[in-house]
Amino acid sequence: MAGAGAALGLLAFTALAAAAGPLAGVMSDPYHAKLQAAGYVQKTARVNRVTLSYVEGPDNGPPLVLLHAQLLDWFSYSRVLPELARSYHVFDVDYPGHGSTVAPADYPMTANQIGADLGDFIAQQIAAPVYVTGNSSGGLLAVWLAAHRPELIKAALLEDPPLFSAEYPRIKQTIADRAFATSYSAATKDHPDDFLLYWIHGNAKFFRKNVGPGSAFLLTQAVRAYRRANPGKPLELGLLRDDTVRMLLRGLDQYDPRFGAAFYDGSWNKGFDHALALARIECPVLLMQANFSTEPDGTLNGAMSKEDADRAMSLLKHGTYLKVDAGHVVNLDHPDRFIAALNGFLLKK
Repeated sequence: MAGAGAALGLLAFTALAAAAGPLAGVMSDPYHAKLQAAGYVQKTARVNRVTLSYVEGPDNGPPLVLLHAQLLDWFSYSRVLPELARSYHVFDVDYPGHGSTVAPADYPMTANQIGADLGDFIAQQIAAPVYVTGNSSGGLLAVWLAAHRPELIKAALLEDPPLFSAEYPRIKQTIADRAFATSYSAATKDHPDDFLLYWIHGNAKFFRKNVGPGSAFLLTQAVRAYRRANPGKPLELGLLRDDTVRMLLRGLDQYDPRFGAAFYDGSWNKGFDHALALARIECPVLLMQANFSTEPDGTLNGAMSKEDADRAMSLLKHGTYLKVDAGHVVNLDHPDRFIAALNGFLLKK
């Protein structure tokens, strides 16, 4: 937000900081009730060495697996879940490093390991070929599944995945690398007791831009107040107007910085070549690209450049391209556009 919007956002957070105790317990996201009414249930499944947390909807159609963006969790899809429950049997999964999913301390944060465990989850818990959609890093995992477990994937929607741009050393030329640097420092050097507050402090510039002046300090106070009032519950700061920033804070509160550190040093993609994987995919794929820009120094501000998207399309055997005027998390920024694109692509299969 900018201008008057930033001022209003700052005023809201000033109020939250002043009255965080009583407010922290009552600002529940209304989509919790909507998801319950739609029939969603939170579950866990033991898969190899991982206890995967996921939310499952009613069996109203073909199985659809959702893989959220990095730094978020399953609830980031909440704005589209009620509508998706009408036509699909939805499985919204927290993959390792995120949400309530539990992985051992020596778990390799790599596409190959996480992809293999997600494939085993589909084979074990769903036991049928699925549609899959993934946002950002979740989109990369959807590519991995379609390439390496083709018997499990009927079609895939890739929601603004960082194809090629997330590979090392290219990732050093992206704005995302700045966030990954925070994760790398936390995982390898600083080992903070509270990663969320560490991330807020290390990325104060991001919050000044997206919330308002002084917001990093106010966020820190609001987080502490919420935790005092709601021990053990996922973080929800209801007075923060920006859905994406609010979901980001919730996700960071449960995030394992080893995941981002693996992007920073290149180990996440070890053995996972994006071009080779795309060329292996036989199923239909919809590549959805959100807005992006290039900063004056050449840094990519977004998941993919147009050249990246064109390269991906040239490698896909059955690819369809869709440019969407939306932010990186399309399903959160413009839920209706996301649902229309998903249904228009999958329900014709």
